[in-house]
Amino acid sequence: MSRPILLCAGGTGGHLFPAESLAVVLQKRGLAVHLATDKRTAQFKFPAEAVHLISSATVRGRNPLALARTVAALGFGTGQALALVGRIEPTVVVGFGGYPTVPPLLAAYLRRVPTILHEQNGVMGRANRLLASRVTAIATGFPNLKKFDARLQAKLTFTGNPVRPQVTEASAIPYAAPALGGTFNLLVFGGSQGARIMSEVVPAAIERLEPGLRARLNIVQQARGEDLDHVRAVYARLGVTATCEGFFSDLPSRMATAHLVISRSGASTVAELSAIGRPALLVPLPHALDQDQLANAMVLQAAGGAITIEQRDFTPDRGAADIARLASGPDRLSAMAVASKSCGALDAAERLADVVMRVARI
Repeated sequence: MSRPILLCAGGTGGHLFPAESLAVVLQKRGLAVHLATDKRTAQFKFPAEAVHLISSATVRGRNPLALARTVAALGFGTGQALALVGRIEPTVVVGFGGYPTVPPLLAAYLRRVPTILHEQNGVMGRANRLLASRVTAIATGFPNLKKFDARLQAKLTFTGNPVRPQVTEASAIPYAAPALGGTFNLLVFGGSQGARIMSEVVPAAIERLEPGLRARLNIVQQARGEDLDHVRAVYARLGVTATCEGFFSDLPSRMATAHLVISRSGASTVAELSAIGRPALLVPLPHALDQDQLANAMVLQAAGGAITIEQRDFTPDRGAADIARLASGPDRLSAMAVASKSCGALDAAERLADVVMRVARI
């Protein structure tokens, strides 16, 4: 087989899922794919001929000792990546953000291998800003990109955010608004790692609902392992039908059956919500330096597909009020579902693959 395409992504779903989608498309086009990542992907079955673990670290705070350790880890990882790129001789290296992508992309730059960045968020992240001037091309998940150097505009191509094959399958299921008085399916999750705030606020919000609405609920909630017992106990005490787990491998199909989703607003979450077309209450991760999740959520809210709640305002009373209002308005939920789907890009992986092949001159 021809020289491979090397994808690099940090070990979280937000970076790995779009990389996985691109890998599937490239393989269908007869191309070999390798992945460079960090040790967090040990349990993730990535569709690649080989997975290469590269040392990395994330910049956290300004402590001099911590910064020195981060620089050392990135330097060691770059040495590993230089050896890897020299050994497998990729035609192009594609990075999906996060500091674990820095060593492979720097190594490719130093070895004069063509490079592509894919920025999933509405705000360019710090690692990608560091690399932007050195890469050959930049693909974006949103049409407009904040915190971007306008001098690099010629490198940009809007592709959308690639979604997993399971999401494409789920997108074929039309939204069916809940019948008044009928079952109301509520899906709650906080990203691939879960979120404590969902376990603290949502069960308390459900407790504040009037009994008739609580009796209608069918809740599916992803929670952190340390929060599961608490969440299950609250729903059991309230007599609410609920399925609570630490992880759902079939989350896209569960999203497709939901009448309303409550979640964070990472790029992959927003991409999957809009591809499937489901109304949502979005609670962006606060205190992020780049406020990327807030930017992502506001895109969906501006289209009418979601309601954005900043975490400081995400209280049990606010959650209960929003759930009750939407559960009593099936027409509004249907309109939100249509608006959400209008933001989706089911062909994003194909469009990104076209950019890859153009840059690699395949």
